[in-house]
Amino acid sequence: MMTNTEYWDKRNQTIFNSVGHWQGGVDVTIENKSLMTELMGQVTYMQLHILNATGQLVAKNIADWIEVCFMGLSYPDSRIWCNQVAAYAGDTKTSVVAAAASAILAADSRGYGGSHARKMSMAAQLLAFEQYQQGMPLDEIIRQAKFKNGKPIIVGFARPIDRDDERLKPFAEIQQKLEIEQGQYLKFAFLLSDYLKQHFNLSINCGGYASAFLLDQGFSPDDGYKINSFSVVSGAIACFRDQQAQSPNSFLPMKCQDIDYTGPQPREL
Repeated sequence: MMTNTEYWDKRNQTIFNSVGHWQGGVDVTIENKSLMTELMGQVTYMQLHILNATGQLVAKNIADWIEVCFMGLSYPDSRIWCNQVAAYAGDTKTSVVAAAASAILAADSRGYGGSHARKMSMAAQLLAFEQYQQGMPLDEIIRQAKFKNGKPIIVGFARPIDRDDERLKPFAEIQQKLEIEQGQYLKFAFLLSDYLKQHFNLSINCGGYASAFLLDQGFSPDDGYKINSFSVVSGAIACFRDQQAQSPNSFLPMKCQDIDYTGPQPREL
């Protein structure tokens, strides 16, 4: 049976690119915009990143708020799981690039971090909002979630150790300062949060807030994933730098008695 290979034949030894084009010694186009004359000096790096990630050139105040969100996802604390990877890289004298890339991968989690978790939270909120708009009550929407220890598992609506998320207040204040109105998804997210707090002692966290914010700006869950793909990198690099200056093998060293061995017993030879 013959297979039509026309599609691949056209691409043989040829790279097709619809997002940008470097013209050596002249210019670079990004989504049909000149990097040298339309973007450099005219937009921020975060605006450029969002343009590359989604194809959309957002207003500066929107990009500024997303940058603030990045700051809230990049704490220089080596106890945070992705930063532990970066700190260990510094401890073993690995390169900073390897440390940063490893930390980003460690944060690419369904339950934690600012990348895959962002996609899941946005998708969940998008579905819940649509169901609510169609008349489904909040209790029924919540019942569809997976439960653990009697509480629903909804990415973006949880408080570690039952503490309020310290980022919510500055997120809201800066959004107001930047004159960005609270959209329908963010209003619904707070409505959902109030219900969860009343019935399950759960409430919205910074990830839930940011997910609703991105939905209000017209981004899809996949857009949110791309935008937030490296959001933890700054804190990770700080932890790499901190550990790099310390003695080798000093990050979380273990003693033999720290290991609970459950394997076969030693043999007599």
